[in-house]
Amino acid sequence: MPDVDGQIPYWDSAAATKTFTHPLHMPWLDGLGTHAAILDYGCGYGRTLHALHQQGFDHLTGVDTSPAMIERARHLHPALRFTVLDTPPHSPYPDAAFDAAVLFAVLTCIPDEGAQHRLIAELHRLLKPGGTLFVSDFLVQDDARNRERYERDAARYGTYGVFETDEGAVFRHHPRSWFASLLRDFEPVDTRDITVNTMGGHESTGIQLLVRKPAQPSPEPGSGLVEEAERPGRS
Repeated sequence: MPDVDGQIPYWDSAAATKTFTHPLHMPWLDGLGTHAAILDYGCGYGRTLHALHQQGFDHLTGVDTSPAMIERARHLHPALRFTVLDTPPHSPYPDAAFDAAVLFAVLTCIPDEGAQHRLIAELHRLLKPGGTLFVSDFLVQDDARNRERYERDAARYGTYGVFETDEGAVFRHHPRSWFASLLRDFEPVDTRDITVNTMGGHESTGIQLLVRKPAQPSPEPGSGLVEEAERPGRS
C-alpha cells in the first residue's frame, strides 16, 4: 500500500474549513471523575476536547499530527492544552499517564493495518491499568456511491474499504469484525452504531466502542471482543 497514513499536507490545508461530527456519548463518561487525565489522540481543532471541558473535565490533553489543526485548536480553545505529534504514533508522555483516551475518526485516516495496530499499541501503553479507550469511526457502507469507490481503489490500496476522495485524501471504512482484531488487547465494555455526517456532508454509518485496558495482564488478550463487537446498540 502506498504510504498515505500521515497525509499531513492534506490536513494542514483542510484545517480551516473542515467540520468534524462524531458525537461524544456522555453516558460512557459517567465512571470518570472530573479530574481524570484524558487524552484526545487526533484531536483536530479541539472540538471533542472542548466538549469534555464543558462537562467539567479539567485534566485534558489533545495531540494531532497536523500543525495547522493544532494552531486552530489553540486559537479556538486557548485554555486547553494541545501538542503537535512529531513522530506519530509515538507521543511524549510516559507509560500509564492517562485514565482515558478518545480516538474519534482517526482510524479512518490511517489506511494501513500495521499503522493502525501501532497506534493502538501506543494508546495501550499510555493508559493506566483499568483505563478506558473510546473509539468512534466509520463502518463499510452499503450504498452504491461508496461501493463504487471501494471497488475502484481496492487493487491500488490493497484493502476493500480504502478509497481516495476527489481532494486526493485517502480514507478507510472498516468491516465490523476489524475492530475485534484491532482491539484484542482490551476488554470490551460497550458498543453502539451511530449515524454521522462525513466531512463532505454525506450521511454514513459509524460505530463507537468503549473498551478497557485490563487491570492485570490477561492470559488471552482480547478474548470475547469479537462476540461483543458483533452486537451493536446495547447502550
